[in-house]
Amino acid sequence: MKIYTRKGDAGETSLRWNQRVPKDSVRVEAYGTVDEANALVGMALAALPKENAEPLRTILARIQRELFDVGSDLAMPPEREKGEKLKTQEAMVTQLEQDIDALTAGLPPLKRFILPGGTPAAAALHAARTVSRRAERRLVTLSRQEEVDPVLLKYLNRLSDFLFVAAREANRIEGAQDVEVIW
Repeated sequence: MKIYTRKGDAGETSLRWNQRVPKDSVRVEAYGTVDEANALVGMALAALPKENAEPLRTILARIQRELFDVGSDLAMPPEREKGEKLKTQEAMVTQLEQDIDALTAGLPPLKRFILPGGTPAAAALHAARTVSRRAERRLVTLSRQEEVDPVLLKYLNRLSDFLFVAAREANRIEGAQDVEVIW
């Protein structure tokens, strides 16, 4: 299979079921931003140490698969004549909340805002968090133009919360301190 098709050379791409849209459409922008967040989660995984990070690695690997589902759902035209259901489910949001609670229980309480950074893995997770927030904003814009399933917005909102906590956990794993903002 060739990696290039030449079908996008004129500035259009295909949604699911071959519906053609401009590459700068809000829908394509939304799922492209989800893809960016996924790549940054992969960068964080690559930067995490092999020891003491297995629980976080397992969650992040699951999230990468879930982000593919979110992107796939966003690539589905709003007219679901084919009757296909979303892959993104409320249970995924609930699982993120449980992951947030579990990781937070092992972290020192926050007293102030913290600067994004620390270890390379934490920095990548903070970057993924900001990109997931951008994906959420693109999805809000899309929702003003056409119907968007609310579970997609919930998932991206909760994901950014999770990525913040995961960045703190990545710092904890490697013994790095979160740096508080000094006003």
